[in-house]
Amino acid sequence: MAETTLTNTHMAQARPQGWRGIAADWSSDQRAFKNVSWGKAMMWIFLLSDTFIFGCFLLSYMTARMSTTVPWPNPSEVFALQIGGSDIPLILIAIMTFVLISSSGTMAMAVNFGYRHARRKTAILMLLTAVLGATFVGMQAFEWTKLIREGVRPWGNPWGAEQFGSSFFMITGFHGTHVTIGVIFLIIIARKVLRGDYDVGRRGFFTSRRGSYENVEIMGLYWHFVDLVWVFIFAFFYLW
Repeated sequence: MAETTLTNTHMAQARPQGWRGIAADWSSDQRAFKNVSWGKAMMWIFLLSDTFIFGCFLLSYMTARMSTTVPWPNPSEVFALQIGGSDIPLILIAIMTFVLISSSGTMAMAVNFGYRHARRKTAILMLLTAVLGATFVGMQAFEWTKLIREGVRPWGNPWGAEQFGSSFFMITGFHGTHVTIGVIFLIIIARKVLRGDYDVGRRGFFTSRRGSYENVEIMGLYWHFVDLVWVFIFAFFYLW
């Protein structure tokens, strides 16, 4: 008991005072810093910077929409799809959203099986996520083509405020680029999982240490971020 008291007293005396003590406490947090890999930390930093970019885009969109004196186009009319001779508002956008949110579920299951080192199931679920992502991009390309044929341009549109076209192509195009890049990396990592690169520690790009499926988790972080951003785009751009 006496030795424990002396040890605690010695540690209290050894701890720096003031701001140095606060810095020492912060830097000694094992869970927050020292057990996180560089790959995961860099992905979080990238996602944080990307959050600022998307946030600036959405703020610019809201500013342009609220400041324009020309009426803003009605999303229910602009994004309506003609089926069976009648226009159904936002049907394509609803399907796109369902597909992308579903891909977030398959990605979560892929990460779960990656923790268990279930190589085949992890690869299949990642490829299924890539297929859903590619489907989303394909439907977005169809949406772009439809609106371009109807006269929507970055400098104008036939329904009202000219800022609509530039805002639409900038925000959805930037997000679609993220989804496309994610699909490419999903296929690359799924192939490496299926070949067993993470089990044997085969050297190469995007290969973590032997026995670790960490890159699957890092890919999951990116994909969930892309899905989350789409929720905000859907709410601000299509429902407002």
